[in-house]
Amino acid sequence: MALQVYGIPNCGTCKKAMAWLERHGIVYDFIDTKTAPPDREMIEDWVTALGSKPMRNTSGLSYRALGEAKKTWSDTQWIDAFAQDAMLLKRPLFVKDGTAVLVGFRAAEAVLQATLAE
Repeated sequence: MALQVYGIPNCGTCKKAMAWLERHGIVYDFIDTKTAPPDREMIEDWVTALGSKPMRNTSGLSYRALGEAKKTWSDTQWIDAFAQDAMLLKRPLFVKDGTAVLVGFRAAEAVLQATLAE
C-alpha cells in the first residue's frame, strides 16, 4: 500500500500528522505542494472522493483573497482554483493507493488508525 501526504513542510498540522504516522509505524511519502503542486486531474479525483468543501483551506490568505464570489462556486470552479494555487488546499491531504481518503488532521484516533493504517 502506498500512502502519500500532500502539504507543506512548515505547516504545523502537517508536522503533527507526520509525527503521528511515524509513531504508528505507517510508511508514507511526503509531497510538498509548493515545490510539486498537484495537477488538475489529481485535484479533480480528490474532489470526486472528498468534495470541494472539506478541501478548502479557509484560514489561508489565498482563500481570503478570493472575495465573496467563492461562496457560490461550483466544484469545477474550485478545482480550477486549487489547480492554480495549491495554497487553497487544506493540509495535509492523505492519498492511499491513488485515492484521497482524508484531508486535515482533526479526526479521532480510531478514525485515523482505520483510514491511514495498512
